[in-house]
Amino acid sequence: MTSQTFAGPLSGVRVLELGSFIAGPFAGQLLADYGAEVIKLEPPGGGDPMRRWGVVQDGQSLWWPAIARNKRSVALDLRHADGQAVARALAAECDVVLENFRPGTLDKWGLGYEALAAVNPGIIVVHVSGLGQTGPRSREAGFGSIGEAMGGIRFTTGDPGSRPARTGISIGDSLAALFAVVGTSTALVERARSGRGQEVDVAIYEAVAALMESTMVDYERAGVLRTRTGSVLPGVAPSNVYTSADGAEIAIAGNADAVYRRLCQAMGRPELADDPRFDNHEARGRNSVILDDEIERWTGSRTAEELLGVLAEHGVPAGRIYTAPDMLTDLHYAARDMVLRPKTADGEAGPMAGIVPKFSRTPGEVSSVGPRLGEHTRAVLGALAGVDDERWAELLRRGIVAG
Repeated sequence: MTSQTFAGPLSGVRVLELGSFIAGPFAGQLLADYGAEVIKLEPPGGGDPMRRWGVVQDGQSLWWPAIARNKRSVALDLRHADGQAVARALAAECDVVLENFRPGTLDKWGLGYEALAAVNPGIIVVHVSGLGQTGPRSREAGFGSIGEAMGGIRFTTGDPGSRPARTGISIGDSLAALFAVVGTSTALVERARSGRGQEVDVAIYEAVAALMESTMVDYERAGVLRTRTGSVLPGVAPSNVYTSADGAEIAIAGNADAVYRRLCQAMGRPELADDPRFDNHEARGRNSVILDDEIERWTGSRTAEELLGVLAEHGVPAGRIYTAPDMLTDLHYAARDMVLRPKTADGEAGPMAGIVPKFSRTPGEVSSVGPRLGEHTRAVLGALAGVDDERWAELLRRGIVAG
């Protein structure tokens, strides 16, 4: 039994997704994008809160069709002993269990790694949590915002003198999901050699901290505390956002010596390349404010289209600061299938981000979107958990399943 109609790179892998909101479900979305069969367990009452999260129309989140794409929905009450027994039976037929409950919850329900491995030695259990499965704070509640704070990205995001800022998206949850997919994939590769499963422990704060570059060593070895710097990276210039004559915001990255010289040619100011204030990387870093003023005077005299044309002609990396309307109409996005419009349950096409990365021989695909709560419960439990008609009727009557 599979929900997929395409042979992606993870075709043949079966994943049991437990949990809700973003970190675990986004990891499940990516695995499903790559061809894995993802069976999502949801509480019978209202399902994953993501069904009603963010911008909502007609009672459903506009995000739901994307984060639940290619998945099967099974409505099962994991807080009931009979629901836990059904989940164990499902896990016995799966390659991966992906969960983002508070640490200790699965063990309490008899769904921890040791219990599952006893009947399925090859099972890979991927945990996504705020603070990890071990350590003195592991049992604390930990949402993405706390992971972003502990991981260090909040301290470095925003303008100088302002409060630490959010990036504008749930970056902590999304980074944890990406590491969960990396961990799942590598554990599957290792299992192919050993035949044994294992646990994969992803902490949101660690997923963030892993991307914080040299901040720790900079502080310990050089006494440099990286903090909020707005749109610039101190010591690196020119690399900023500049305003065009028609009000567009254009990012220009001309900090490499050769690129900077080409930028000066594009500006019609070749003499700036040899100005001792700007003629090498260190000098430009020291005088970045003055240099940015020079560039801003030039960009303010040209339209965005003119700027991007001349910068491309001179090989200077540049791009407009995109908003959603720009993404939806951009030719490059379209050429690389980064705006998908699959049909939803009500027949309306809703744009969603395409599949990343691109595979040349076994491409991912979106074959279905946002299932109804419990849409696949009966079929999945019958095929994988041995639930016959009599047992199904009993579970349905007691509210342990829905569908």
